[in-house]
Amino acid sequence: MQPLRWGVLGASKFALNYMAPAIHAANGATLAALATSSTDKAQPFQAFCPDIKVHLDYDALLADPDIDAVYIPLPNHLHVDWTIKALEAGKHVLCEKPIAMQDADFDRLIDARDASGCFAAEAYMIVHHPQWHSARDMVQNGEIGALTHISGKFSFDNRADTANIRNRPETGGGGLRDIGVYVFGSARFVTGLEAEDISARIRFENDVDVVADVQGRFGKALYSAYVSTRMHPYQDMVFHGEKGVIRLTAPFNARVFGEARVELHKANGAVLTQRFPAADHYQLQVEAFGRTAQSGAIYPAPLEFSRGTQVMIDQVLAKGVRI
Repeated sequence: MQPLRWGVLGASKFALNYMAPAIHAANGATLAALATSSTDKAQPFQAFCPDIKVHLDYDALLADPDIDAVYIPLPNHLHVDWTIKALEAGKHVLCEKPIAMQDADFDRLIDARDASGCFAAEAYMIVHHPQWHSARDMVQNGEIGALTHISGKFSFDNRADTANIRNRPETGGGGLRDIGVYVFGSARFVTGLEAEDISARIRFENDVDVVADVQGRFGKALYSAYVSTRMHPYQDMVFHGEKGVIRLTAPFNARVFGEARVELHKANGAVLTQRFPAADHYQLQVEAFGRTAQSGAIYPAPLEFSRGTQVMIDQVLAKGVRI
């Protein structure tokens, strides 16, 4: 099987630092093209991938017959339209999260995917990391007994970067869309359930949420989480059962925030730790995407999964009390 030939739609900093190198390194993938209006922005990509073709127009990349798949790192409010354009051009699409701005957008995305015969997914990389498969297996196999409580925390502080798309309402900014997908989606992935009884308190600045404290329930397990773009950087996820605790120490930015570790705290006081120092969830995501696009392999986070997380985000924004 020939490698999947990838094009990147936009020379974003995230694409440069993470996803383009992951595509370049992935098995079964070739980083073949970049679309950017600035040749200066293309140069750092050419530094590690000298043969990359540069298109000065997004539509030109979509029209390129030598491209099989497109990665889209554009601002949030552009994700739906460009995903659909790429599908209509006959390209497989991996689009940055959040792939949509609201639940209803998924009707268009799923219809376009099905009509095109191509594969499309949100770039929800964490479910490709072995630490999350380990945590899910332990919870669902009863390693900690009946699950009683789930807690999630994810924060960073970007208040000084006022021009950042995460701080601008017109580009779909806000902490819930940017990092809420992680504390929400990971709980859904591990439990296989949807959140109920949601409530929240949310602080806004410039019409974007900057602190959100969320409560709810997954089955019989209570749920509590916060996300913020105005707090000291921190992250962890804890699954607390009647007979033990599972804690992920770098659940969302493995290797960047720290070494990915899954701690299993047993009833006898023992702590069993799994370490994942080398796993690159971006590269694993590209490889999994390629297997699905080319051979129909099961994908851990199809659009239907991503839709469930968007439903939860919508509910939090609708039910949240401004503080």
